[in-house]
Amino acid sequence: MDSPTPSAAPTSVPSGQVAVSNPRFGDTDPHEWEGGAPWNYAVHGTDVSKYQTSVDWQQAKASGISFAFIKATEGGDRVDDYFDEHWRATRAAGIPRSAYHFYYFCRPAAEQARWFIQHVPRERGSLPPVLDMEWNHTSPSCKLRPDAETVRKEMKIFLDIVEKHYGKKPIIYTSIDFFDDNELSKFRGYPYWLRSVAGHPTEKYGDHPFTFWQYTGTGVIPGIRGNADINVFNGDMAAWRKWLKAHST
Repeated sequence: MDSPTPSAAPTSVPSGQVAVSNPRFGDTDPHEWEGGAPWNYAVHGTDVSKYQTSVDWQQAKASGISFAFIKATEGGDRVDDYFDEHWRATRAAGIPRSAYHFYYFCRPAAEQARWFIQHVPRERGSLPPVLDMEWNHTSPSCKLRPDAETVRKEMKIFLDIVEKHYGKKPIIYTSIDFFDDNELSKFRGYPYWLRSVAGHPTEKYGDHPFTFWQYTGTGVIPGIRGNADINVFNGDMAAWRKWLKAHST
C-alpha cells in the first residue's frame, strides 16, 4: 500500500460566514423553475476540476460561493491537474471545501480508496470527502457497467476505507440515472449530494434525503471562466453553521 500523505498543518474550523445569502447566479442555459427554485436556498457553492482552470476564489466568494467541492482523483492512477491549486486557493480565501474522487469501474474499490488517500491531505477544517458515482459514457478505456448489487458493495468498500482514514463519513454524489439503475434508494446512512438540473430533487429522487443539490452545470459565477456547476446546501443559515461545525472538525 502506498503511504498516505502526511496530515497538513491544522486549520481553523470554517466559521460558516456567507458573503451573499440566497444569491441568484446567471445561467447560459437556464431551467424555468416552476417550484423549488434554487435561489430559495440560503447557501450556495460550486464544484471544480481542471476544466475550470485557475479560479479567482475571492471574487467567487464575494459573489455568493460559500463552499467548494474540488476534484482530486479518478480511478487508481489519475490526479486532477488543478487539485493542488484549488485546494490551496480555497483555503487562502476562507472557503470551506471538500475533495472528491471520480469512481472508475475497471479498478478495485480498495485500490481507488488508497489512491485518494495518497493525494488528499487529512486536515482539520476540511469538509468530508466525496465519492462521485455516475456512469462515464465517454470513457475510452472502461465500458464496464456492473450490476447494482456489485456497485453498492464496491461503494461500501471505498467509503469504509476513506471514512476510517479521515474520520468523517463521506458524501455520495450521484445523478438520476445512476441512482435509479443501482437502486441507491436502498443505500442509506450517508449524506447525499444529488444532481438534478431540470427539477427539484424531490421530483427526481422522491423522498430520498439530500444534503447538497447540484442544480446547474451551465451557471455563471464571477471569478470562474466558462460554464460553472452550482450547488446549494439543503438548509437555512443556522443549519449550515451547525452542519459545518459538526463535519469540519
